[in-house]
Amino acid sequence: MEDRLPVIKKPNTKSRSSKKLLLFLFIFFITLLLILFFQSSLSKITEIEIQGQQLISKEEIAQAAAVKAGDHFFSVSSSKVESQVKALKMVESVDVSKKFPGRLIIQVHEYPKVAYQIGENGQIEALLADASVVPVTVQGVALDKPILTGWPKDDPLKVKLCLAMSRLPASYFSDVSEIKPSPTESYPDKIKMYTRSQYEVQTTIGYLPDKMKYLDSYIASLQSSKISGGVITMLEADTHAPFEKDTGKTNAKDTKDGSDGKGNKDSKDSKDKDGKDGKSTASKETDKRDTASSSADEKKPESQDTARN
Repeated sequence: MEDRLPVIKKPNTKSRSSKKLLLFLFIFFITLLLILFFQSSLSKITEIEIQGQQLISKEEIAQAAAVKAGDHFFSVSSSKVESQVKALKMVESVDVSKKFPGRLIIQVHEYPKVAYQIGENGQIEALLADASVVPVTVQGVALDKPILTGWPKDDPLKVKLCLAMSRLPASYFSDVSEIKPSPTESYPDKIKMYTRSQYEVQTTIGYLPDKMKYLDSYIASLQSSKISGGVITMLEADTHAPFEKDTGKTNAKDTKDGSDGKGNKDSKDSKDKDGKDGKSTASKETDKRDTASSSADEKKPESQDTARN
């Protein structure tokens, strides 16, 4: 009976203590490596890359992000940087990504600009879709949008124009260099657009969505017919007329003050006419005096010869 009983093995205390020692050494070395890693340059931001900005300088974006080289890579929150940069007026959205080791990428998406204007101090300002104004602080920005001139500061029609332009493809305005208001009683929202191809386009803000998509083809057809320059009217019907011969351009002031311009022209014509008549009369009188003098000179020698004889 005693031979058949199982033998109870004694616990191996040496193997358990060795496992605990290995676990302790593993934790110790991992902790040491982490301390060394966080103290090294690998755990810090070494490069901040800002992309997508056009009107806002990189310095402004970096200042809003509140991140600089040398900050701990893992302590920087991407969502926090996004919210801080998005607070800038021109920024529509921001994407922040981190690439190990030490690279932080800030991708900026600005609100689409629709036009430019010159501020009171002569600084170039960008206009957004809601007609809000953003000063252009970046030097050497290409003016790839039309410039608005002659618009009052808080004109609701300017807001309507910017909104209409934002809903149209930017390519429709690639040839347009300037837009200014030209209201009339029939068309309070009438505007004048000046193109780089030397045309003046008269239309309204309400007609922009329907008319702008045909403007390039209309100008191309005129140029193919060797018609350069002139006034293109795009209202109920599309028409073309050449510029005035005297000025080479249409004069909005003369059109508006037609009666005054006509009166000035008539008085000028009458003055020119009087001047010409006066000159011709004086010339006739001078010719008569010259004729009389020559006749007297011819007769004078004859009388002197008669007296001598």
